[in-house]
Amino acid sequence: MKMIKSLPFKLLVAVVIGIPLGLLANESIMNVVVTIKYLLGQLINFCVPLIIIGFIAPSITKLGGSASRMLGVALLLAYVSSICAAFMSMGAGYALIPHLYFASNIGQSRELPEVLFRLDIPQIMEVMSALVFSIMIGLAAASTKAKTITSVLDEFQKIVLVIVTRVIIPVLPFYIASTFCGLAYEGSVTQQFPVFLQVILIVMAGHYIWMTVLYVLAGLYAKKNPKDVFSHYGPAYLTAVGTMSSAATLAVALRCAGKSKVLRKDMINFGIPLFANIHLCGSVLTEVFFVMTVSQILYGYIPPISIMVLFCLLLGVFAVGAPGVPGGTVMASLGIIISILGFDDTGTALMLTIFALQDSFGTACNITGDGALTLILTAYADRHSIQEQLPELE
Repeated sequence: MKMIKSLPFKLLVAVVIGIPLGLLANESIMNVVVTIKYLLGQLINFCVPLIIIGFIAPSITKLGGSASRMLGVALLLAYVSSICAAFMSMGAGYALIPHLYFASNIGQSRELPEVLFRLDIPQIMEVMSALVFSIMIGLAAASTKAKTITSVLDEFQKIVLVIVTRVIIPVLPFYIASTFCGLAYEGSVTQQFPVFLQVILIVMAGHYIWMTVLYVLAGLYAKKNPKDVFSHYGPAYLTAVGTMSSAATLAVALRCAGKSKVLRKDMINFGIPLFANIHLCGSVLTEVFFVMTVSQILYGYIPPISIMVLFCLLLGVFAVGAPGVPGGTVMASLGIIISILGFDDTGTALMLTIFALQDSFGTACNITGDGALTLILTAYADRHSIQEQLPELE
């Protein structure tokens, strides 16, 4: 029952329904489909600046309010891990994507019919304006300790989260179904579908490679055997795969980390909950490879290195403030996907779909990687004679 209610299952059903409908539909049916897609796309795009402001600004106020050295180290570790995973994925993309087979549908595609009627829903501001506004207001509120503004931002975050969970997430299957219906009608998705399966397997392999890198580096820095950490993470990994939620996995992750003999208990209590919210290496790795693949499929080229480097650096920032909902990383970064990479509605729809279909494994990579960063925190605290002050876990 839980699987049937999960977002990946609903999106998979949407794809299964959308493709046959597009193959069998006539122009009259497609008139309705493209209109539904247009209206839902307008709604989703309108919410993008709200999501940016609602999650980036409050996250900055919370993180900036604490000036402790350990918090700074934790933030640096999470960001460096995310962008390094992004750069590794970018390198793999340039090396592998040109060798994947992308079917040519030149001369075989049909044009989509016109939208029956238009209801434009303009955004309250451009996405980059929302990003700059979020950063500036967040830093200013943190530095001045503006309690009222911080409280308002926290309340606004809760409101936006309700919008995401009760409006955006429920309409996504319909948006995805209409998108794949249109792609099938044009004749493209049926020829490119094998590529999606390939890239998902490639990304999952990348997850395991990056987790290995993190634990090896953590073990070398701490001069401890990292096996005593990751060997306990099996239940947390499976829980993350099943729930697709870092928040739902947090209690299990704390218990798994607590079984390790090489992790300090205070660092577990501090690091595991913090990293669950700011360390999204698996999700970032996935998104980078997927945007390169979608760009190749839809637009016929991979973005240049200069654009991808900028995208990776900004994506690391967005990952810190990503909402804790399925597909939160890609939802929070829709702004830079649209503005920097130039994706249109079809591109963003494809990103949301293939990202969500493997999001559980990305979340599992995030959660498991938190153990490696907590091992580094433990070693850092020991080297700098930071005394253990928090109570131990039961």
